Amino acid sequence: MRIVALAGGIGGARFLQGVQHAEPAAHLTVVVNTGDDTTLYGLRICPDLDTVMYTLGGGIDTERGWGRQDESWQAKEELAAYGSPTAWFGLGDRDLATHLRRTQLMLGGKTLTEVTQVLCERWQPGATLLPMSDVQAETHVTVNEGGSRRAMHFQEWWIKHRASLPAESITLVHHNDLLPAPGVLEAIERADVVLLPPSNPVVSIGTILQVEGVREALKAKRVVGLSPIIGGSPVRGMADACLTAIGVETSAEAVGRHYGDLLDGWLVDTADAGAVVPGVEVRAVPLYMTDIEATAEMARAALDLAGA
Repeated sequence: MRIVALAGGIGGARFLQGVQHAEPAAHLTVVVNTGDDTTLYGLRICPDLDTVMYTLGGGIDTERGWGRQDESWQAKEELAAYGSPTAWFGLGDRDLATHLRRTQLMLGGKTLTEVTQVLCERWQPGATLLPMSDVQAETHVTVNEGGSRRAMHFQEWWIKHRASLPAESITLVHHNDLLPAPGVLEAIERADVVLLPPSNPVVSIGTILQVEGVREALKAKRVVGLSPIIGGSPVRGMADACLTAIGVETSAEAVGRHYGDLLDGWLVDTADAGAVVPGVEVRAVPLYMTDIEATAEMARAALDLAGA
């Protein structure tokens, strides 16, 4: 079986572990959001790619859900001591090596796709990881702070401000055509099923859907999504702030309707069993990823729904 998943960070990465546990023989390709990417201290940082790579490769800090296990923070502490205005961004010492190596390779002329392949040679994630695009694109958020409108990088809004500043708009900024990375459309075309994990529907999945050709390719495939909203609240993070910014209600039904005609099937939690998405088969199953077995059951339910 060939499975393609579009994924963001922590929720997507953990769900992918369940997919691998449920279908260990499947060929899994993961198209990863790069709208969260940023450049700090001259280093190109790809948070979602790294979270998926570390998680599937066994190097993630399982309690935080991001960054390396057995991490130390001396570089971050030193940056704060120097008064760095971006010391709020959590660069761990082990994680820093990944960003150094990525930047070194990219300065040497490699594309982000090629660099990701090199980094995965170490981690062996058991899946093919593809950035959504080799074109540099960054998600920016426009806020109104103290009566003054300004745009900031998504990371500043999300991490420094914890999405507490109401967002007026969320925009993916890029200066060239946002073409898919090599292999992205081909993987979707060959897939038996495409899964939309319970990642943020606006700044993770929604960002990937803005890449040229991706939405059109999905319409020709069997697509099953899993709600990141349970009982009117995000399972993790501040997805409600993102949904509010684009005028979508924070509910499993509203997110399913937001995806609309891309979906063939939509899994919601049992708490949202009454959800209705026109033209889409909706099933209610437990959606809390409490452990690997529970997560694998979610993956099986998604694949069963695709088969139906």
